[in-house]
Amino acid sequence: MYILGISCFYHDSAAVLLADGDLVAAAQEERFSRKKNDYRYPELAVEFCLQEAGITAEELDYVVFYEKPLPKFERILMSTLGTFPRSWKVFREAMVAWFDEKLWVKSILQEKTGVEAEKVLFVEHHLSHAASAFFCSPYEEAAVLTIDGVGEWTTTSLGRARGSWSDGSLNRIDLTSEMRFPHSLGLLYSAFTAWLGFQVNEGEYKVMGMAPYGRPLYMDRLEKLVDSYPDGSFRLNMDYFSYHYSPERTYNDKFVGLWGKPRTHDAEFFCETTGHDLTGREEQAKTNQYYADVAATIQRFTEENLLRMVNHLHQETGLDRLVMAGGVGLNSVANGRIMRESPFTGVYIQPAAGDAGGALGAALYAYHVLLNQPRRFVMEHAYYGQSYSESECREFLTANNIPFEYFDDEAALVDAVSDALVDGQVIGLFQGRFEWGPRALGNRSIMADPRRAEMKEIVNVKIKFREPFRPFAPVILEERAADYFDLQQADGQYPPRFMLMVSDVLESRQGEIPAVSHMGTGRLQTVRREWNPRYYDIIHAFGEKTGTPVLMNTSFNLRGEPIVTTPANAFHTFSVSDIDVLVLERFIVRKPTAD
Repeated sequence: MYILGISCFYHDSAAVLLADGDLVAAAQEERFSRKKNDYRYPELAVEFCLQEAGITAEELDYVVFYEKPLPKFERILMSTLGTFPRSWKVFREAMVAWFDEKLWVKSILQEKTGVEAEKVLFVEHHLSHAASAFFCSPYEEAAVLTIDGVGEWTTTSLGRARGSWSDGSLNRIDLTSEMRFPHSLGLLYSAFTAWLGFQVNEGEYKVMGMAPYGRPLYMDRLEKLVDSYPDGSFRLNMDYFSYHYSPERTYNDKFVGLWGKPRTHDAEFFCETTGHDLTGREEQAKTNQYYADVAATIQRFTEENLLRMVNHLHQETGLDRLVMAGGVGLNSVANGRIMRESPFTGVYIQPAAGDAGGALGAALYAYHVLLNQPRRFVMEHAYYGQSYSESECREFLTANNIPFEYFDDEAALVDAVSDALVDGQVIGLFQGRFEWGPRALGNRSIMADPRRAEMKEIVNVKIKFREPFRPFAPVILEERAADYFDLQQADGQYPPRFMLMVSDVLESRQGEIPAVSHMGTGRLQTVRREWNPRYYDIIHAFGEKTGTPVLMNTSFNLRGEPIVTTPANAFHTFSVSDIDVLVLERFIVRKPTAD
């Protein structure tokens, strides 16, 4: 049985394909279209999924969409009418978009895939999120938390799920409580994201990266915006926000009156704690320190509120396992605190936790709950994208007259790459199937020596062309993770392998890996050899040569671009940046050296 899951028309459109309950392929449309956060129908991603399975659209048994359009349209209609005339722009734009395509999703899916009307299914947005986490997890029963900006009406849902490996009739997800629009932790965080000068639905992780430079000094001021309760529920004071009636701003003038002038987009960021030379720039540093303190405040509130939620959920369900999804599930600092401080002994977070992951959840919910099929899949890794063969890589290199070295011996390749890293060179690693989700996990990664403090600035400024305050992830052999990070009960769990939690770097190790110690913390990735042999072996070889089994890892892309997909994408990024060495499968391309 083949089931195609689809999410699209808002942001991060994606397609996934299940074959008898196993995940065959999963990819966001942006990887193929090269349009960041592409929201359109995932034509190219669907084509890839079908090709990966070796089938045509005529062989699909079901096509499942990740939310229900009519309840979402009702929410938009009710919200805009309730705030009219301030919402007239939203109303106008929404009517154009909805009557152009969003109300006709079923017809569009039929037209694009050719399946009959009865084979097109719809799953509620937060049920899709819940299913994407639970049915990818190894747990037979778990508490469920989904939290994002908004789905149809829901912004947060809590409940429980169970799933059988032998009897599909026992599979169920019960979401027993929820928060509803406009009260949204995701949209609250996004309002501060915009005020801090970053793009909504893109820059939230930049707020998280800025927060460690500040102190959460304004928790009392934040109480004017939101009332929070012991069970984690909350209500926003909508007098300060405009996302429910404006297509352009998430916050209003009253918000600015409370928090001050918004930070200018792309303004240079340095403050009293970033270590920059502030001579002659003291006033700007003081202003930036305020922004960092506000970032720390909203980040701390988010963490504390999520902890209240999960503690309440544990008390309500009595379960020891927790699964999470939704865009807020990508807040890796909060995730680390949940894993260390909550009563749950096991946590699973779906690596594509945002809207793209809804495509996976919709397909899994249809297979396991609507069709009562037993479980047979656990997402142990995230390598479900497209791969390119050695012959395809060779063809690209020779067709473009690009000099290369070919290594038919794997050990020699690993030795050459690890030697380059020890020598201070930056590596672009391109191998296997690209990753599902927003994190580069070793198949489309840029790697460097974490022992060299200057590497943080080199990779940020000369390669990624992004803000110099942004942190980089340490990647480490799983068996050595506890030697460098204060993992506590998170040791050996799933989130670290997907780069979905932040942990304190042990004080004794911070000086050893300064390029990946972000104010004493790191969003680590742990690696087992069975998941990614070449990646593991490179880290292991570097550790053997240096005594440090850790590398710097960041996504293989330039600022504002999706992560590379093809050999051509990879070579372009290599060519226009200061990456020293490009690894395309078993081929190595080096930058010319000056004589």
